[in-house]
Amino acid sequence: MCTGGCAKCLGATLIPLAVLCTLANILLFFPGGKVADNNQHITDEVWYFGGILGSGVLMIFPALVFLGLKNNDCCGCCGNESCGKRFAMFSSIIFAAVGLLGAGYCFILSAVAINKGPKCFNGIEWTYPFQNGDYLNNHTLWNVCQTPENIVPWNLTLFSLLLIMSGIQALLCGIQVVNGLFGTICGDCKGCGCCGGDGTA
Repeated sequence: MCTGGCAKCLGATLIPLAVLCTLANILLFFPGGKVADNNQHITDEVWYFGGILGSGVLMIFPALVFLGLKNNDCCGCCGNESCGKRFAMFSSIIFAAVGLLGAGYCFILSAVAINKGPKCFNGIEWTYPFQNGDYLNNHTLWNVCQTPENIVPWNLTLFSLLLIMSGIQALLCGIQVVNGLFGTICGDCKGCGCCGGDGTA
């Protein structure tokens, strides 16, 4: 399989993941599925836009680059002085690194948010009532949060989705780093003349 074709598959997978991460982050601005009375009542990590920026916007650029790699003629760089195809594969490594940073940013923010728990009203004040993820194994603690209603499962579900999806994004970008290295060294297809082949796929 051509490395360009592999990159296209990765790009096609990254785009829906980026859209889903963006939507998940947007939903987090509505604690418990309702409009917040005060922006100060929204969990701090939501405002860092891990899903919108990290796994959203920063992931769109690598995805589009990966999708465009297949548009060039297969092995077009072999025998070409500019070796444009290989340069494109090399540039994809840089964009994959950007994607890794974005996914890593979202992954870390989500992990911190899950461990920290949501911000809620405990009957006295708006605070973070949980410590070191103690609520994860003790669902009775969830009752500490009186409002917003269902804020604990709401935040836990959405941040868990962000954690999983950003982890998948990081894995896919890591695969493209390896794929891009092969494409840079050997060209787009296994049969490239520069790798001892006859230029056929």
